[in-house]
Amino acid sequence: MSDSDSSGVLSQRAGVGGPRLWVLLRLNRWLFTAAVLAIVFVALVGASQFGLTPLRTIVEQHNGTFWIFSGFIGAIITGTSIVVTINQLVLSQELGAVGEQRDRMQDAMDFRQDLEDSLEEEDVTPPEPAAFLYELVDGVEEEANDLEETIAGDHSDELQAKVADYVDDAVENAQVVKDDLENAQFGTFDVIWNALNFNYSRKIYDARKLRADHGDEFSDDADAELDEMIELLKFFGPAREHFKTLYFQWELINLSRALLYVSVPALSAMALLMMYIDGQALPGTTLGVDNLVWITSAGFVVGIAPFVVFIVYILRIATVAKRTLAMGPFILRESERDEDLG
Repeated sequence: MSDSDSSGVLSQRAGVGGPRLWVLLRLNRWLFTAAVLAIVFVALVGASQFGLTPLRTIVEQHNGTFWIFSGFIGAIITGTSIVVTINQLVLSQELGAVGEQRDRMQDAMDFRQDLEDSLEEEDVTPPEPAAFLYELVDGVEEEANDLEETIAGDHSDELQAKVADYVDDAVENAQVVKDDLENAQFGTFDVIWNALNFNYSRKIYDARKLRADHGDEFSDDADAELDEMIELLKFFGPAREHFKTLYFQWELINLSRALLYVSVPALSAMALLMMYIDGQALPGTTLGVDNLVWITSAGFVVGIAPFVVFIVYILRIATVAKRTLAMGPFILRESERDEDLG
C-alpha cells in the first residue's frame, strides 16, 4: 500500500502539510490570535522606520487618529451583531417540539443499539464522545485481527499477504487514535482531531476492493468477517458527523463569547484614541520610535482584534468542514490510489 495515501493520520496523508495543518487546527485559538496581532503590530511600528511621512505630521494636519479609528466603531458593532445572529440561527436548529426531540432521542438510542449489537465485547457503549469513539475504533481493530486469523492457513499466500497489509494499516491507525482518545475531552479539539485521524473511508474502499478482486477465494467465514469489518467501519461516518456537528455548535458559542469579550474593550480603546489623542499627545520617542506611533499601532491592533478572533475560529471550522465534506467511501482530497489490490 502507498504509505502516504493509506495512512490514517491526517498530517501524513497525501497533499496535507503538517505545520500548516497544525496552525489551522491544533494551535490554541487565543495564541493564534495573539500571533497575528503581534505580526500586525510589528509591521506597523516597523513601517515608521522606512522614511515615510511621519505619523505625527499626518495626525496634526489631517486629524489622522479620528479617520483611522472612527471606522472601527461601526465595524465592531456591526460585525459582532452579525456573528451573534448567525450563532443564534445555527443553535435554533436545536429547538423543536417534544415530538421532534423524542424522535431525535430514539434515533440516537437506535444508533447506539445497532453499534452495540455489532461490537463483540461491548454491551453498553459509553456516553462520552471520546470513549464512544474509542470503543468503536477498538472494535474495528479487533475485527481486523479476527479477519486476519480467519484468512490465515486455508487461503492463498497472495490473498493472505494483501489481507495482512490491510489489517496492519487498520490496526496501526486504530492504535494511534486510541492512544490519543484516552485523555481527550469533548469541548477541546482533541476528539474531532482523532475522528479526522481515523481514515475509515479508505478502509471501506480497500475492504470492498479486496472482495471485488478476490471474492471467489474467500471462505464463508472470511467473507462474513469482511462483512462485519465493513459494517463496523460504516458506523464511524455517522458518529463522526454527529460529533462534528456538536463541535461546530460548541465552537460557534465560544466564538460568540470571545467576540463579546473582545469587542467591549476594543470599542473603549477606539473611543479613548478618538477623544484624547491628537498631534500634540505623547511627545518624545521610545526605542527610537515616536510614542504616537506606539500608541496608534497598539490601538489599531486592538481595533482589529475582534476581526482576527473571528478569522482564527472560522479557519478551524472551515478546515474541518473541508476535510469531512464526503461521508462514506469517498476521498475528495488528492490521493495516490493503491493499485496493489488491482
